[in-house]
Amino acid sequence: MLRRSLENRDAQTRQLQDAVTNVEKHFGELCQIFAAYVRKTARLRDKADLLVNEINVYASTETPNLKQGLKNFAEEFAKLQDYRQAEVERLEAKVVEPLKAYGTIVKMKRDDLKATLTARNREAKQLTQLERTRQRNPSDRHVIVSFDFSLKKCFVRYAVQK
Repeated sequence: MLRRSLENRDAQTRQLQDAVTNVEKHFGELCQIFAAYVRKTARLRDKADLLVNEINVYASTETPNLKQGLKNFAEEFAKLQDYRQAEVERLEAKVVEPLKAYGTIVKMKRDDLKATLTARNREAKQLTQLERTRQRNPSDRHVIVSFDFSLKKCFVRYAVQK
């Protein structure tokens, strides 16, 4: 029975390891790509601001009608860039920052898994010792009970760490 519960926990632990590795890989990629997207969007906004300034400089050298038309165009184009700025800020706040936080969470989960694996290995080692003792000295109840007790204690520690 203990052997079967160990195997079940091994399968769960492997599943968790795979999930943590998968999240680590894909969320890291997503974070990098979103950050690059935000940087490129911000650069596009900066170039558009330069364009607005150049249109205003050009408008100041033209006739009054063309000057007014260019100023209106520059003003509307600048409003579009305000929306782009809002997009950049929203992406940073709502997408990039939460994805960055997963890096810390994944590291903590990886450490938890290491602790769990250490406890599981200790438990498996004690189970093997208990089985060996049972095979060598089936009549030595005192030793078997003490091994069994320490194994159950290890099992409880392992369950608490999960």
